Amino acid sequence: MDKFIVIGGIPLKGEISVRAAKNALLPCLAASLLTSEKIIFERTSLLVDIFSMISLLEHLGVKIEGKVGESITLKADEVSSLVAPYDLVRKMRASVLVLGPLLARFKKAKVSLPGGCAIGARPVDQHIKGLKALGAEIDYEEGYIVAKCDELKGGDIFFDKVTVGGTQNILMASVLAKGRTTIANAAREPEVVDLGNLLKKMGAKIEGLGTDRIVVEGVDELKGGVHNPIPDRIECGTFLAAAAATKGKIKVKDCNPIHLEAFLMKLEEMGYEVVSNENSIFLNGEKEVNSVDITTSPYPGFPTDLQAQFVALLTQAVGTATVREEIFETRFMHIPELQRLGADIKLEGNAAVVKGKTSLKGAPVMASDLRASASLVIAGLVAKGKTIINRIYHLDRGYEKFEERLQSLGARIERIK
Repeated sequence: MDKFIVIGGIPLKGEISVRAAKNALLPCLAASLLTSEKIIFERTSLLVDIFSMISLLEHLGVKIEGKVGESITLKADEVSSLVAPYDLVRKMRASVLVLGPLLARFKKAKVSLPGGCAIGARPVDQHIKGLKALGAEIDYEEGYIVAKCDELKGGDIFFDKVTVGGTQNILMASVLAKGRTTIANAAREPEVVDLGNLLKKMGAKIEGLGTDRIVVEGVDELKGGVHNPIPDRIECGTFLAAAAATKGKIKVKDCNPIHLEAFLMKLEEMGYEVVSNENSIFLNGEKEVNSVDITTSPYPGFPTDLQAQFVALLTQAVGTATVREEIFETRFMHIPELQRLGADIKLEGNAAVVKGKTSLKGAPVMASDLRASASLVIAGLVAKGKTIINRIYHLDRGYEKFEERLQSLGARIERIK
């Protein structure tokens, strides 16, 4: 199993570009099941999760041409299976996103309950609630969701809590349903908007993307399309946090600063120099900064996927900060590992109290999930001496060639196989 060896104490400096967003690509890839025509993705990312989704789609019979990491073409004109098996779905939670498209186009689907990062309960009850509102019959058999319908019909759906995956699944199911569907308390994340924009290119009739109320008028069929997925806002924020923590100075290119407004405002509140242009962000982390409190919340609030990285950054700021996690109840598993490096952090329920200006020292640590892995890398880049980060396969799910790109900024980090 691969691991990272990190030698800390070097400020990150230089320029780096952001890749296509994993969390936008995954539902868009699943959307290829909605049509028999070709869907062309002008760029993709070399990520384990992307390969996992492609493996699942190929199992279902989708034909895929091109090279992952570049442009790929998907065509689902000869779907041969409507079963998403456990062995493929368990690797990645986003696999459940094939449920809506399969049910919408083929009137039935059998999808294993999903796996993914161990960051707390992430039930699919809201997905099921939405599909039932569209007329689907849902049963559970030996760990599988078994869905069928004579025909999906438009309906009014109110999510009990904001759910990105649920919004995406129902959005894909409703575009081929008869009549109008209203999705209330819908997720507003850029990744939801990106999926909606692809569906509109395919001929879907959708209004309200980016708001908490989405209205869909069903159509009889969808056509193909060409799509360039949005840049990865979480990857962008991770590089900015790493540069800030190491007192570096970087420019992140090919990004969308609007997607990171809450995160960037917190960096500015701390005292960092942040300059945003249309598709780039410059950060100067050379001066002393102060701690700030954060609370994670659905978009446009502070992203839960940047909470762990921000905690690592706060260990180097002046003062004490409180970090409240309001999305996932067990997303503080990076805290004991940061404490091993010398971080002064106390857990109080769903909050972490972080005392800043602590001197971190290298030690062996264990990554528990995708974003925790990035947090430990940031801490290792700060710590004196050598940090060994084990189980980095989590990180490969969401960051393309992470160590090589950090090396381009001056980091001393090495992958050991």
